[in-house]
Amino acid sequence: MTKQTVGDQLLDRLRAWDVSHVFGYPGDGISGLLMAWAKAGDDPLFIQARHEEMAAFEAVGYAKFSGRLGVCAATSGPGAVHLLNGLYDAKLDHVPVVALVGQTDRSAMGGSYQQEVDLHTLFKDVASAYLETVTVPEQLPNVLDRAVRTAYARRAPTAVIIPADVQELPYSAPEHAHKMVPSSLDASGWAPVPDDAALARAADVLNAGTRVAVLIGQGAAGAAREVEGIAELLGAGVAKALLGKDALSDELPYVTGAIGLLGTRPSYKLMRDCDTLLTIGSNFPYSEFLPPYGQARAVQIDIDAHMVGLRYPYEVNLVGDAAATLRRLLPLLLRNDDRGWQRTVTAGVRRWKKVMDRRAALSADPVNPEYVAHALAPLLPDDSMITADAGSVANWYARHVTMRLGMRGSLSGTLATMGSGVPYAIGAKFAHPDRPAIALVGDGAMQMNGMAELITAAKYALEWADPRLVVAVWNNQDLNQVSWELRAMEGMPPFAASQSIPDVPYAAFARSLGMTGLRITDPGDVEDAWRQALTADGPTVLDFRTDPAVPPIPPHATWEQIEATLASLARGDGHRGHVVLQGLKAKAQELLPHRPGGR
Repeated sequence: MTKQTVGDQLLDRLRAWDVSHVFGYPGDGISGLLMAWAKAGDDPLFIQARHEEMAAFEAVGYAKFSGRLGVCAATSGPGAVHLLNGLYDAKLDHVPVVALVGQTDRSAMGGSYQQEVDLHTLFKDVASAYLETVTVPEQLPNVLDRAVRTAYARRAPTAVIIPADVQELPYSAPEHAHKMVPSSLDASGWAPVPDDAALARAADVLNAGTRVAVLIGQGAAGAAREVEGIAELLGAGVAKALLGKDALSDELPYVTGAIGLLGTRPSYKLMRDCDTLLTIGSNFPYSEFLPPYGQARAVQIDIDAHMVGLRYPYEVNLVGDAAATLRRLLPLLLRNDDRGWQRTVTAGVRRWKKVMDRRAALSADPVNPEYVAHALAPLLPDDSMITADAGSVANWYARHVTMRLGMRGSLSGTLATMGSGVPYAIGAKFAHPDRPAIALVGDGAMQMNGMAELITAAKYALEWADPRLVVAVWNNQDLNQVSWELRAMEGMPPFAASQSIPDVPYAAFARSLGMTGLRITDPGDVEDAWRQALTADGPTVLDFRTDPAVPPIPPHATWEQIEATLASLARGDGHRGHVVLQGLKAKAQELLPHRPGGR
């Protein structure tokens, strides 16, 4: 019998940790691992991305949508370098991912050998939670186990570097001897909660409030029932950071939707007017969208002790699991029978939804980008998994996609990197191959990463029980978010050389891969295109030709600011700004309190 190699043992150990997928790209720096995969019958499954950055993004998407560990693998040198952006996405969004990275043979290290990169220096920030190189076989179990445990415990990326020659060495387990480090596999689940005294102090703050606002993030996932209980008891409104968009149903009348620059007017007013704030599982970074300092007393709940108290002067910081902590807190809260505040919040939500209806109905040239997302929302299956890329498309995802109970959604929240939407959706499909996935992507992100990763989708589509993977491209031939930032922040038209991008035949490219591909240039065809895609028997690409002149208006903007921005657009881009301005005035006058002729 052939003796087990280090590569063989690594795959054994991954299987013991219940790892079923590894996203990667081959290279000679991981040849020993690839040989082990061949002997193991591709268990765990090696999912071949088109680029190591995409492999990392797919591992992040898999982890976000499955709640399990994401694993990615790359060769030495350039392969390792390519992983970084996806791993930083995991770090900033607190996602458990382990990177398996090849390295030059030990005998060549320090000799300026081909593809020799100082990987410890390269990864020391992104994998600061745990980073180690396996130099002898006896190290492997302890190093890999600690990488997995740390990724789960810290909700962070970790990295294991294995030189190419070590991967092929005969494996020998650590002995019961001096300077040997044994390891074990078991890890129990845990849900920490604060002590009783801290909970009592938090209850005192919340019970004293008359206008309570709740802000939830991804840390509130799995605590929907408890958050509803809080809102019902205290008569509160609930706003959501974008990473927490799927943590609570948007159909609840007091849910105000997203917060921040991409957020809603009701969320802005909820924070502006509240006297008490409860933040649950969110690291929302923009403190200017939280209540003015000194106006509101505040309580925070977060599972990570070193992330509490960062964004607001919280009076009580509760360190613990959201659901477990709320279950302990709920019996201490008193029911607020005065529902005036909550009625104000729900009335604002109803008005906002009417504004969104009108915004989506505005005419545009040729298709209103808001209408594309607005038309999708009621057509989404209850088990949908939605990903959104960075850019102006994230605005339409935040404001127009209604999350219902059971639906899932995510995007690159803190890093806000372009190019994550399609690989996220692929990772989600491997996490739940029996559910449909929909990626909402701008044309810039599609050209950056998405088109190549369509090849990955085509390669694996037949392995998914539900073959539906819909990639919708907002094709406006403009790097639109930055274009609007130039208009709004700098008061200048976009620099065409930096902002204008080619019109690519996305649908035709999809058809060349055997997918369904549709190009939509008429608003009347938008809903039918969504229906076709959501009932297709395989992956579909929808190329929506959208208008770059529709502005992603911040929720706190005044009419004077909108007019100044659009006047700049009109000066720089011809008559289009005047057309959009007149449409907004005529059809969306309830958008803002300081509107022309408004109260």
